[in-house]
Amino acid sequence: MTHRKLPHETNQLFLTDAGFETWLLFIKGFDMPCFAAYPLSRVADGRAAIEEYFKPIFDLARENNTGLVLDTNTWRANPDWGQELGHDLDHLRAVNEEAVTSAMNMRRDFGQGLNVLINGVIGPRGDGYDPKTIMSVEEAQDYHGFQVATFAKSGVDMVSALTITNIPEAIGVANAAAKAGMPCVISFTLETDGCLPTGERLGDAIAQVDARAKTKPAYFMINCAHPDHFVDIIPKDADWIKRIGGVRANASRMSHAELDCCETLDDGDPVELGEQYAALRQLLPNLKVFGGCCGTDHRHLSQICNSLAA
Repeated sequence: MTHRKLPHETNQLFLTDAGFETWLLFIKGFDMPCFAAYPLSRVADGRAAIEEYFKPIFDLARENNTGLVLDTNTWRANPDWGQELGHDLDHLRAVNEEAVTSAMNMRRDFGQGLNVLINGVIGPRGDGYDPKTIMSVEEAQDYHGFQVATFAKSGVDMVSALTITNIPEAIGVANAAAKAGMPCVISFTLETDGCLPTGERLGDAIAQVDARAKTKPAYFMINCAHPDHFVDIIPKDADWIKRIGGVRANASRMSHAELDCCETLDDGDPVELGEQYAALRQLLPNLKVFGGCCGTDHRHLSQICNSLAA
């Protein structure tokens, strides 16, 4: 397999997607038990919606001369969430394989002339807002190794663990990726105080993962928090800020507890969010990957691109 340059290996900026699940739920009106999008890949209207969602992002990347980190539809496709939905390991293995094939087909059909990276997405074992129970590093490596190994065999360019809430799970994913020979990215969920849901400061979490993982992640990301929740915890000269390569922020300033109870979509202010991303780029010297999380969509991505270009 040809090695494609990853974001941390190039000076190019990369776009990635935004609030895919919230778009499916609130905008398209799909029924999504357990907030899982992967079952939609096996029904015709779900597949059509996935293409409807991603094609404009390819267009944005082309218009703005960026690369594209193309996520697989697999955030909930792990054993615990699969069991909640009545799916066994064989079913989940097929789902993960099919998601990679689907992403590769979109790269072929929509990505002509673009640097498109297929990103195998791993979600947390528990809730992306609240870990409830925390695995040991060894348990996390074994648990997430199922998806990582499937992605490695399917030919992804990288794997990313999104909405990770705690340090041992992050280290476990990194070790599973190291075992499979895959570059990996760790993206931490942050609370309104800029800390992980388990209370650790972001800089400490990054330092611990780098120190304890068998192979350091390619880079780290921040997700599922509004920029106002973490901009003040970014120091000017700390080494750890150089390890942050991407941001997928919420459009909403609500806390996770408030979002959990929200029956309507809070999509914030796309123009303001774009301006805040431009400001973050001035604070984070290696920030290369730009996308969104809860409540964001193509409007927010477009404004982010406009602000970065300006």
